[in-house]
Amino acid sequence: MDFEGKKVLITGGTRGIGKCLVEELVKNGVRHIAVIARDKQNLKKLATEFQEVKFLRIAGDVADIDVLREAAARIEDKWGYLDILINNAGIISAGPLEDISDEDLYDQVAVNLTAVLLLTKYCIPLLKSSEEAAILNISSGLGLLGMPFYTVYGSTKAAVRQFSDATRRELAPHKISVTCAYPTATDTDMMQKFKEREMDSPEMVAQRSLEGLMKKELHVIFGGEKRLMENKMNFESPAKFDAQIAKNYKQWEEKSANHRAI
Repeated sequence: MDFEGKKVLITGGTRGIGKCLVEELVKNGVRHIAVIARDKQNLKKLATEFQEVKFLRIAGDVADIDVLREAAARIEDKWGYLDILINNAGIISAGPLEDISDEDLYDQVAVNLTAVLLLTKYCIPLLKSSEEAAILNISSGLGLLGMPFYTVYGSTKAAVRQFSDATRRELAPHKISVTCAYPTATDTDMMQKFKEREMDSPEMVAQRSLEGLMKKELHVIFGGEKRLMENKMNFESPAKFDAQIAKNYKQWEEKSANHRAI
């Protein structure tokens, strides 16, 4: 897939991995980008930072169905079709399941999963009108491995993986490719409390994810050989992986404390 001239819709494109995805798209010749984001000021800044791009700015929360419908309607009215949909927006609230507020649990499901399903649903007719369409879903390494104290977040991200597989197979006759990326710890606002640890850069994650989309890879998994081995063990010997996690239970409990970016 060649990105030049493509029309793209991205959620959460004003910061973190999303902002880096926008920057990488621009480097690859994209000049029409629709962005859904909550922060109106950061949305306005995009136009000054990337003056060569014609932005469609949709200010609002992806958890709001009307915002998603508005995005699809504006794209249909302005462009008539869509080449690439990037479901990137995400939030997190970690800790013991019994201690996570009902509101935080509900919001994580709404933003990380329900919005992905609905926005994709609304965009499918637009993607079908493209000559070469693709979807990039940003999941998480925690969507591959069920870890303690990340039950809600990990469950939503695991669902994104399942959704990616299902839509890829459903949309294959329409020549719409679907790629799912699984970042590990990435140096973004969502990971502020872990500043002392080594993390992937959002620039690298964006570049590698779009490279996967360009090559029509099914899955882009970050974390190197260690993550691949963990995935294999988790699938083939879950009890063995349980025992490994049990040894580090306290560490998981401590690092999840106050890990919240809503």
